[in-house]
Amino acid sequence: MPEIELLRPGHAPALLAFEQDNRAYFAGSVPDRGDAYFARFEERHHALLAEQEAGTCYFHVLVGTEGEVLGRVNLVDVADGGAELGYRIAERAAGRGLATWAVRELCGIAANTYGLTVLRAATTLDNAASRAVLARSGFAVVGERRLSGRPGLSYLRGLADFTAPPGAPAASY
Repeated sequence: MPEIELLRPGHAPALLAFEQDNRAYFAGSVPDRGDAYFARFEERHHALLAEQEAGTCYFHVLVGTEGEVLGRVNLVDVADGGAELGYRIAERAAGRGLATWAVRELCGIAANTYGLTVLRAATTLDNAASRAVLARSGFAVVGERRLSGRPGLSYLRGLADFTAPPGAPAASY
């Protein structure tokens, strides 16, 4: 399995390549980031690092054995013990359980490193793969919503079962 790493400045080249290489693939299930995202990538990367430093978001990359980015798993809008989970996996790494593994790992990180107690997520109804990842990772449907004009579902997952007892080392997820 790849390593989950907290986003840092040195990830920028591999992250940009990941986003460019998978742009068309991602656009099949989520809105395209647009040309401005790529034209101003370095500036956006610095802004993400500033949000992370402020503790309002935590951005993670899945790094393969060759240093390539295979995915992103992020916690945004961190507040009041909760955060919104978002993720995307490279086309060449999809369909092998990587997203489910990464989401479960991040649940443990969210509980034991960031002290979060609940995660929220959302996906469109037509994104069966993402709905399956969330279900396999213990997220429960809590409502309907629209995502970029498309019908979708909202999910919630408590993190109590990921919390390590005081003084005990965190479990590997």
